[in-house]
Amino acid sequence: MEIQDPGRIFRAINKINHMKRSDKDIIGTSFHNHTFRASKFQLIEAIGEPDWTDENINDKVQNDWCCETDNGDVFSIYDWKEYRVYSDDEIIEWHIGGRSGEITEQAQREIEILLNQHVL
Repeated sequence: MEIQDPGRIFRAINKINHMKRSDKDIIGTSFHNHTFRASKFQLIEAIGEPDWTDENINDKVQNDWCCETDNGDVFSIYDWKEYRVYSDDEIIEWHIGGRSGEITEQAQREIEILLNQHVL
């Protein structure tokens, strides 16, 4: 398979040097089996402080970010059912919520590229 524009991938990777935060409504988003592993500190470094935080370990979500993909699709990043206090530098699994699996898959790709840029 020949790539029509080999520079397209390079430009796409360089374009993702920040994650667009969103004030769009996340009602109607849900989990579509896309996750990634990172620490809360890594996410704060790459994205900024969470939009919502709850220190009650009995709640299903303690930290939540609302963002948009490069296409403008809203998605959320959240810690699901940790039910415990964890340190900001502990690597945990984060869930991605969106209105479709295609959106959460795109968000996952963009997040992983962004996190790799901040780690390097």
